[in-house]
Amino acid sequence: MSDTYKYSLEIILEHLTVCEKRFSEIQSDKDFISTDYGNTLLDAIVTRLQATGESIKRVLKLNNSLPEKYPLIEWDKIIRFRDFISHHYEKLDYEIVFEICKTDLPKLKKVIEEELNQ
Repeated sequence: MSDTYKYSLEIILEHLTVCEKRFSEIQSDKDFISTDYGNTLLDAIVTRLQATGESIKRVLKLNNSLPEKYPLIEWDKIIRFRDFISHHYEKLDYEIVFEICKTDLPKLKKVIEEELNQ
């Protein structure tokens, strides 16, 4: 594993860990919009999701076998979500962010950890 590839995976893992920590304070999707603090958490999480998508774009350039190796991860959707956040933030749906954090991020984190341990 090259140093650049390993470093990029570590950055993704850091983003995911921060998202996980911030999301731990959210019990339902409405928590994102019911208080100023919830809105702040939403913005903070979305910023990390955007950075995760950008880092994944970079990682896939370094190792394009990840989609074959981990086909259950929707790599293209992660990148497209990053693009959506970057270009259409005002249309962001907090319910989708909730589902991503609840369902998809734990799976992605597990895959990144697995890849780092090889």
